[in-house]
Amino acid sequence: MNSTTTPVKDERINRVSSLTRAMRRPEFGAFIGAVAIFIMFVLADKSGEFFTLGGTARWSEVASYTGIMAIAVALLMIGGEFDLSSGIMVGSTGLVVGLLITKLHWDTWAAILGTFVFAALIGTMNGYLVVRTKLPSFIVTLATMFVLRGFNLGFIYLWTGTVRVDGIDVGTHYTAAHKIFASTLFEPYAFSVSVIWWIGLTIIGSWVLTRTKAGNWISAVGGDANAARNTGVPVKRTKILLFVTTSMAAALVGIMQALKFTSIQAGQGVGEEFTYIIAAVVGGCLLTGGFGTAIGASMGASIIGIAFIGISFAGWNTDWNYAFLGAILFAAVSVNTAIRRRAEGTKK
Repeated sequence: MNSTTTPVKDERINRVSSLTRAMRRPEFGAFIGAVAIFIMFVLADKSGEFFTLGGTARWSEVASYTGIMAIAVALLMIGGEFDLSSGIMVGSTGLVVGLLITKLHWDTWAAILGTFVFAALIGTMNGYLVVRTKLPSFIVTLATMFVLRGFNLGFIYLWTGTVRVDGIDVGTHYTAAHKIFASTLFEPYAFSVSVIWWIGLTIIGSWVLTRTKAGNWISAVGGDANAARNTGVPVKRTKILLFVTTSMAAALVGIMQALKFTSIQAGQGVGEEFTYIIAAVVGGCLLTGGFGTAIGASMGASIIGIAFIGISFAGWNTDWNYAFLGAILFAAVSVNTAIRRRAEGTKK
């Protein structure tokens, strides 16, 4: 009797264990949500184009900009910190590259390098102030956000007489830089090259978190900074590097958008920091730190891209975009919490 029932019992235990492991993954709920929302908009589509390569190109471009930032924001959140200046940094770095090209007549490649240096300095400042003053990163980066926002408007108007920078395509080697940062692929569907950057950075972010000592440090710092410090983890350095990473990601997106549209406004990126945080949270990152994945953040960005473009294809009023985003946030966090509790209960 036992010899015939034991293998069946073991097989069931293995199946339950595999499902439980999957449910414990931070991105599991985001994956289910992405599939559900995609199907919903396929059914709601009035244009007949959403479920085509052209439609995919449109939502994936929106998702890629959000995804690049969401990966960096997710790493920072796993490390237990926030950066509320990440949105305005996209606009600030776009303005920097634009001014260097149009007003100081820098070569496009030199302007891009200078912009990344600027971003690294802002990220270092944010990180240093957080670890030095021990103030919440929410406060430090909120202050940075307002300083940059005021500086963008005031300085740009003082220098140019307007609140935007135009004519960025006049820079030397603009065409070569545009090909790498802002071109389209797979014509006539016009997939943005930013999608390639997004996929690549998702892979790198996942590798860092799961395969490197730095990934262990990030999780340890976000889980319990004091315990991590006692075990030899360089807590301060890790946090500063995470802030630098977030600012550098913002610079990448800012450069992409500046080169794509050949102009940038002083208010670009304002409020987008919450979109990045939502993507990371929808992807399974905990607000308390120590838990999350780069893949989950990318899936959260996919949901946002699908929703924003899907609403347009469905013929709905796009003024409802952010209401839908809020509903997605609440639903995703609720589902992720329920799934995680169920998985923990199954384990017990």
